[in-house]
Amino acid sequence: MKRRSLITAAAGAVALGAATSPPAAAQPLGHAPTTPLSTFNVISDIQGDLGDFAVALRDIRTTAPHGSGLAVAGDITPRGYDFEYAAVRQVLDRGPRPRELAWAIGNHEFYVPKYADPQTLSLATWPNGATEDSLFRSFHRFAGRGTVYAETTFGGIPVLTIGTERYMHYHDPKLWDEVWLSEGQLRWLEGRLRHWSVRRKPVMVIAHHPLPNTVSGTRNKLYATDYLQADALLGLLGRHRDVFLFSGHTHWDLALSDWYVRRVVPGTANLDGFSVINTGAVQTGFADNGQGGESTVPGVFNQGLQVEVHRDRVVIKARDFAAGAWLKQISVPLATAI
Repeated sequence: MKRRSLITAAAGAVALGAATSPPAAAQPLGHAPTTPLSTFNVISDIQGDLGDFAVALRDIRTTAPHGSGLAVAGDITPRGYDFEYAAVRQVLDRGPRPRELAWAIGNHEFYVPKYADPQTLSLATWPNGATEDSLFRSFHRFAGRGTVYAETTFGGIPVLTIGTERYMHYHDPKLWDEVWLSEGQLRWLEGRLRHWSVRRKPVMVIAHHPLPNTVSGTRNKLYATDYLQADALLGLLGRHRDVFLFSGHTHWDLALSDWYVRRVVPGTANLDGFSVINTGAVQTGFADNGQGGESTVPGVFNQGLQVEVHRDRVVIKARDFAAGAWLKQISVPLATAI
């Protein structure tokens, strides 16, 4: 896939192959001259690290006691077993529980077929009797809905979750975790983005896999083919200036300069691009090793985001839940006030 234009928040406004157009500005931490219309949190990649998930929930309650909701951008479980979903539910039930929840599906929700039983990895006998439908049913039961893609609202702000509708290894032995989006999902996304654009509302899109050439770690071949319909998805998102795409999967540190970027999609009338934000990861000590897997990397902490939607801007704050410390923030002006 060809390199596309983007604007990195790190440099304030550095354009690659496009005119400089800085729609976002850094703000001092704690700068909040007005009361937000909605405050919510975004995390990703729990992957069985339930202790850190509990730490994150407690920290979120401290920093956003009246928060509207929590979005989880996939890899809810380590493998997708029903008992692993149940363990996540138990942590939520012990609390503090967010007011609303939005779940996206990740690649780790499809790893049951790699195991002959929960204790025995057996790739040679994949799929070990597990059906593709059973994996989706487990996610649907947990999320309380019948589709991968869905819409909810956090304090009146639309939140759209998207994700793969096929686990591709069942359909092509050369593929594994690639994201397949149906025409139905793409039409639904197009319609919801248009609906909220007319109503002048910013839209929060939650996806597990990052789009290529966006946030930290995505400018390499490992993520170039994550989405089988990357161009179609980019074409939809790229039309709307006030779209915010939150993606996980990489486990890359939120302290990096390109944790937030503006992605400009050539061929669209929106020359300011749309916002893309790395969620960080709850699961600690792991990051992409550049070889299609994960390896232990020191210094990667239990991290996530707090999002404040104001009438004229969206403020996104990166948080280290374990340290109870803010890392940085970005203030993104909206094209039109809410």
